[in-house]
Amino acid sequence: MLQATFLHREALYLRPDPARVIVRPFKPTTEPRDLNPTDKTRANHIVERVLALDPQVTADLLADVLENFEGRHRNLLQEFEFRADEMEQALAAHGVFSSVQRQLIGAYFLNEYSFEASALFNPSIVPHPDQSGAPKGGLRFILSLRAVGEGHVSSLTFRTGTIAADGSLAVDPTARLASSPRIVRQISGPAGEEVEVTFKEEQDISERVIFPVTESQSQGIEDARFVEFSDGGRKTYYATFTAYTGRAIRSELIETSDFLSFRMSPLRGTAAHNKGMALFPRKIDGKYAMIARQDNENLYLIYSDDLYQWDGGKAILQPQFPWEFVQIGNCGSPIELDEGWLLLTHGVGPVRKYSIGAALLDKNDPSKVLARSVEPLLHPEPSEREGYVPNVVYTCGAMRHNDQIILPYAISDSYSNFATIKIAALMRAMS
Repeated sequence: MLQATFLHREALYLRPDPARVIVRPFKPTTEPRDLNPTDKTRANHIVERVLALDPQVTADLLADVLENFEGRHRNLLQEFEFRADEMEQALAAHGVFSSVQRQLIGAYFLNEYSFEASALFNPSIVPHPDQSGAPKGGLRFILSLRAVGEGHVSSLTFRTGTIAADGSLAVDPTARLASSPRIVRQISGPAGEEVEVTFKEEQDISERVIFPVTESQSQGIEDARFVEFSDGGRKTYYATFTAYTGRAIRSELIETSDFLSFRMSPLRGTAAHNKGMALFPRKIDGKYAMIARQDNENLYLIYSDDLYQWDGGKAILQPQFPWEFVQIGNCGSPIELDEGWLLLTHGVGPVRKYSIGAALLDKNDPSKVLARSVEPLLHPEPSEREGYVPNVVYTCGAMRHNDQIILPYAISDSYSNFATIKIAALMRAMS
């Protein structure tokens, strides 16, 4: 299998960092909000032990906790208070608390979680909504990544960087701290829960971590495929992702305009019961369009008048070449070129080896396949074969810049890198 000569691998390795932690609710045995005054559970015992402490001992212990952890988190005392507020119903059963007691109890019901200790992979890339400070002839970008920590729980994290006029790439330093957002709205609907979360403006974008919120996401927010969507001059960033309970999957949608506030909504319809959906960056003939894989093997084109309802579809790409005989899937939203829609695909071959290929779809009728890559654009090199899942290269979305495709990609479900592809050479190589 030949490596594409028009593809250049960078050396911008993004590796998981176990030192990056967030605080998460700690729930011993019974969830505290479910307790009643007669329950004698571990949670109740913890609260009673704190209340039995001498006030000065309580104050000294809280000060010691703050000294030990303060430099690891933003506004840690506020996090303790917020956790105590979440437990208000349970705490009310124990009488009156001082503010110091409440804060210390909040600390006992939190734990640190190293959200990217195991892996940092499956990236997608979009232009930054704020292009101030971008290099002349270049642009700023936002990179989304799937982070995996203890228990194989997946969350969504971000990086920023720049592309220079000549196509050279740089990734900005990562913030020392990491934080989860506040939930500002959560409602239940017939298809599941819709959630709105927001971060504070002073939190650097690399500090922002979207952790599973709903039951459908409880084991992971996986493989977000971000796209800058244009509609009548208005730009919105959407990302389809896989919500995973540990037993079942379904497709959901993230929406944001600023990467500060996010809305997560379940998708409805027969096509939303699988993974790997990717939204076109604009409407086609007045309809939303999506690439999806309902049958775990082929790629389908689906149209819809409703962004949240997806049914039916037409199979447009099937496994054709040996490196994709097992299955094919999309590797992010189609990229609009003069020649048509460039769709990056993944193929699975012998010994479950993953490679990245491409197809060119007609701009006016994307059901027409104009060309395909006979050989992969990218396949695991010897140095990229080892990791949590061996023999895999994968991406959740690339981006055009001038005459190049900027392709962030994951290596063996462990860490990430970038590659650049010359568009003209890619078009000549497809048949």
